[in-house]
Amino acid sequence: VQLVESGGGLVQPGGSLRLSCAASGSIFAISAMGWYRQAPGKQRELVATITRGGSTEYAHSVKGRFTISRDNAKNTVYLQMNALTSEDTAVYYCKGDVTQLGALYGTDYWGQGTQVTVSS
Repeated sequence: VQLVESGGGLVQPGGSLRLSCAASGSIFAISAMGWYRQAPGKQRELVATITRGGSTEYAHSVKGRFTISRDNAKNTVYLQMNALTSEDTAVYYCKGDVTQLGALYGTDYWGQGTQVTVSS
């Protein structure tokens, strides 16, 4: 199983980016998916999560600015980020609770991360 993020880059303050994370491999189902981020010198933190049914949760710092969504048919999760500030600069990672074909339970898999830099 692989999770591959894309969509990161350099954006000016107030701008927007859309991150994508596609899972591939021997997948039976993916339950919860989420986005996390890690800024230099800080611990990795939760940004947003979404259940297979579409229920979402957000960190207080991004609520109202970020939107998480998913396409179950494509095993893909998205993060629409608006009104970005320098505080959002970090490496963004996606995580999926993946049940592989033939498995009895799910396992967390992480992507490799994508850099988001907010700077003028």
